[in-house]
Amino acid sequence: MNLLEEIITFNEKFVEEEEYVRYATDKFPDKKLLILSCMDTRLVELLPKSMNLKNGDVKFVKTAGATVSHPFGSVMRSMLVAVYELKTDEIFVVGHHDCGMAAINADVMIEEMKERDITSETLSTIENSGIDVKKWLRGFEDVSESVKNSVNIIKNHPLMPTGIAVHGLVIAPDTGKLDVIVDGYIDLHK
Repeated sequence: MNLLEEIITFNEKFVEEEEYVRYATDKFPDKKLLILSCMDTRLVELLPKSMNLKNGDVKFVKTAGATVSHPFGSVMRSMLVAVYELKTDEIFVVGHHDCGMAAINADVMIEEMKERDITSETLSTIENSGIDVKKWLRGFEDVSESVKNSVNIIKNHPLMPTGIAVHGLVIAPDTGKLDVIVDGYIDLHK
């Protein structure tokens, strides 16, 4: 059985046995909170548990490195939708120690792309359209600085309303310990 068949088989039983009932909620987050976190597998259950969050409490947006790489990209759009349409009034950017984005080498990744049949012509076409692929793929050196950068992009976005607390945290993926990097309430009272 392949992975798709395994998932569909499980899902049929899940629906038949009405397992979904215990997850019932609506589209509005109970804690009026959005979390931008990394897509790291260690955080899937650890992060919500470490923050005392349950299904229905929060909107999650996940990216590689918990980063906002473009102020008018889909990540920022998702946050604005959450604020304006889904009653979110706080945003937490949660990076983590030992993040794979800290080790990303764009040159190595580009070579891996070529090994998997992405042609130099394709890369040139992308570059010629104005996208610096190496810069776009680049990671970061310091998770705390990366979190601060994403917080700044969010809180200073021209379409983000005043009164939205934007916090920055870093989680330890082995223990769940959270360190506050940016207390978004401080900026609200200035």
